[in-house]
Amino acid sequence: MNMQDDLRQRLARKPLLLMTHLVLGYPSFAVNREVIRQMAENGVDCIELQIPFSEPMADGPVLLKANQDALAAGATVRGCMAFAAEMAQEYPQVHFLFMTYCNIAYRYGFAEFIRHSAEIGIKGFIIPDLPPEEGADYLRLAKEHSLAAVMFFTPTSSEARMTAVAKEGGGFIYCVARKGVTGQHTEVDESLAAYLARCRAATDLPLAVGFGIASREDVAMLEGKADMAVIGTATIKLVEREGAAAVGPFIRSLSPRC
Repeated sequence: MNMQDDLRQRLARKPLLLMTHLVLGYPSFAVNREVIRQMAENGVDCIELQIPFSEPMADGPVLLKANQDALAAGATVRGCMAFAAEMAQEYPQVHFLFMTYCNIAYRYGFAEFIRHSAEIGIKGFIIPDLPPEEGADYLRLAKEHSLAAVMFFTPTSSEARMTAVAKEGGGFIYCVARKGVTGQHTEVDESLAAYLARCRAATDLPLAVGFGIASREDVAMLEGKADMAVIGTATIKLVEREGAAAVGPFIRSLSPRC
């Protein structure tokens, strides 16, 4: 079963799914391993594994520092691949996606990057700086390997743009909750609800909402408006403050079942 169909089945049982995010190699792969265990055992549906990059243009200061520190500690693309293979095998109930930037896949070789990702159990890709107009080979190769090339909607996207972009992608749509970079708080208000209604009208793919979602209150406000909440910077800050053991209770506190 592909990821998109599985997410739909999960949505029949849960009002809202959860996707989390971590930077591979930050603060270490050992900590990554424990954080993923805490996430998987507490019901996270999807996890973005960010392959660190020196110029992560969509990321705010917390993720920027995490990328830089991971690279300084020696994280490599092949090392991230090996770690992801281990996690995908250990937690088959989780959909793992690679999040990174175009230059990483380009330097690796798009064909090899996608082939290797499929081989180790990755379910899709989130590449924020590769619009569909510039990614024909990437989109074709992802489809050939039955992997999801996740597309983005933004608050400034027109209805026509949303419809066109959605046709190129798969898995789900990543709805960027506001302008700017990751990490800043997003007000879950009527303007966001109106934007998500536009997103819903443009595609039948599940809608994931990210950028600034950080609390149970934020998650609750998304129920009925979106299909998946994306928690990124908040988890990384939590690990920095309290360690990996704090992740499980935090994920449980976000769950729609609480």
